[in-house]
Amino acid sequence: DAAATAARLGIPHRVIDLRPVFEREVVEKFVRTYRAGATPNPCIDCNRYLKFGALLDHALEEGFDYIATGHYARVERARGAWELRRGADAAKDQSYVLYSLTQDQLAHTRLPLGAMHKSETRRIAEEQGFYNADKPDSQDICFVPDGDYAGFIARYTGRDCPAGDFVDESGRVLGRHKGIVHYTVGQRKGLGIAADAPLYVKRIDAAENRVVLSSNDALFSRELMANDFNWIAYDVPPRELRATARVRYHQREQAATVTVLEDGHVHLVFDEPQRAITPGQAVVLYDGDTVLGGGTIL
Repeated sequence: DAAATAARLGIPHRVIDLRPVFEREVVEKFVRTYRAGATPNPCIDCNRYLKFGALLDHALEEGFDYIATGHYARVERARGAWELRRGADAAKDQSYVLYSLTQDQLAHTRLPLGAMHKSETRRIAEEQGFYNADKPDSQDICFVPDGDYAGFIARYTGRDCPAGDFVDESGRVLGRHKGIVHYTVGQRKGLGIAADAPLYVKRIDAAENRVVLSSNDALFSRELMANDFNWIAYDVPPRELRATARVRYHQREQAATVTVLEDGHVHLVFDEPQRAITPGQAVVLYDGDTVLGGGTIL
């Protein structure tokens, strides 16, 4: 698709082989995180280490000033610093997966679709005769196109994740699970447990190889801890601040009080309980349309 579009525009199409970086920083982390009982977000790691890491480094070494990507988000200069803001098309906003960008990366980044709606992008592509004008939106992880994460992990590692116990919150055994990589917090489908009321995955205990099940009500909590935090809006963040936060990609931001601890970890307390806060996923902080920063939920 890229080659066809470049040919249509009459511009060079060059391929850079970043497969070793992709495997190390994205695929291996994906496998390692699932086997540790958390739920990774490989698109965030790809943006961090590939698109705005290795690719941008290569572009600058080659003498280019900027890279441009098709993300639906905006980069703007304000108050002497670069800001990452939500895209104009709220339904397609991708600022959540770009929280790891630094001031230097933002300075060399152009996001030309950020002020547009997806329908407008497709219209322009169609008018220009681009091959991919009607290409469906991507829904799956690129290296697991069939959506079978557990199968991919088994093939990649050469071994199956061992079965173990489903337990309730008191530790009572409810049945057997197929391996912790088959489950994520908040999941209901595919448990294979007969019960009087619906059961959901509340927690994955990798050390004991157990999956803890609970009612839906028990999935709600007000607090989380996060690490590996990247602050876009601050050189040194305030000790405490008010912000809105997302704990998953397609979620309306929720009001929270944020405390930055001495070790750099971040403690969030939401005004209202949130469902299925999931270790391994990102928490991203906003002030209006502006991304303050984000990190990984512990």
